[in-house]
Amino acid sequence: MMRPVHGVTLNQGDTALTLLPERAVWLARERLLLVADLHLGKAVSFRKLGVPVPHGTTRANLARLTTLVNRHHALGIVFLGDFLHSVHAHAASTQEALAEWRALHPRLHLRLVRGNHDDHAGDPPTWLGVDCVDEPWCIEGTSLRLCHHPQSVPGAFVLAGHVHPSVIVQRGFERLRLACFHVTSRSIVVPAFGEFTGTHPITREPGDHVYAVADGQLVLVP
Repeated sequence: MMRPVHGVTLNQGDTALTLLPERAVWLARERLLLVADLHLGKAVSFRKLGVPVPHGTTRANLARLTTLVNRHHALGIVFLGDFLHSVHAHAASTQEALAEWRALHPRLHLRLVRGNHDDHAGDPPTWLGVDCVDEPWCIEGTSLRLCHHPQSVPGAFVLAGHVHPSVIVQRGFERLRLACFHVTSRSIVVPAFGEFTGTHPITREPGDHVYAVADGQLVLVP
């Protein structure tokens, strides 16, 4: 039986990593949130191409970030790549939403570990105050390496995004695809935080653990 829980805490050395059903990771000692694949401005990018998609996704994603920051009294956020979706994310509507969000959190430290979409979109505007680094990036005093692309880093434990991982859960004839955390002995692949991103089913190996995001909770998938 799959039993839902609100969060799952895993220990990596002296560091506690809590997987959150909001599709983020919380590091309590460092008071850091880790978030992958926001793809802010993706909707406006599609509209620029003539594809009719919903409005308001950027503000909705930022509102979810605010909820997490306030709930955990976070000091900072590390974005695991793909903060902006494309150059069209520099549109006035997206920048206005970001400016309003930043005004709510003026002291919050922001860092971006650049991903493939960031290479095309460019770094966030300087007034947003985001420190941008290349992967892998080390959290001082830990064995953690923060990346965008899942990869092996000798002697380190990797947290990454990029894949937008999901798992297929089946009961009888019913099949459901759910975003998930994919945990191996040397890494965690974090689900995409952005609502308008899509997912990709994972390939799991023996010994892997998969925690699906379902109805505001996490479920260990056997």
